[in-house]
Amino acid sequence: MSESILFHNPRCSKSRSALELLQEKKLDLHVVRYLETPPTPTELKDILRKLNIPTRQLLRTGEEEYKALGLADEGLSEERLIEAMTTHPKLIERPILIVGDKAVIGRPPEKVLEILP
Repeated sequence: MSESILFHNPRCSKSRSALELLQEKKLDLHVVRYLETPPTPTELKDILRKLNIPTRQLLRTGEEEYKALGLADEGLSEERLIEAMTTHPKLIERPILIVGDKAVIGRPPEKVLEILP
């Protein structure tokens, strides 16, 4: 089985629950603490492609940065939203599991199990 990648925030209960579920499956799991090591714009575009969702769906709209940066403006480009998320990774929804060419947001945490082989 190929390596799985979990974009994880240890302070988030959903992210911790997803990590526990995956560890129980004994996956070859690479955990990325994305607040410490944010994805690059290219990596974030790849994640969005694998998630098959619009960029806005990956934004955490309840975060202070969302309001402060005016990200509710529907006229903002995809590039601007991606730049905001890579500069302020707290804006990225979590946890995200990537397995091969598929990805899923673990909300609820059990969703991570949907893409396991």
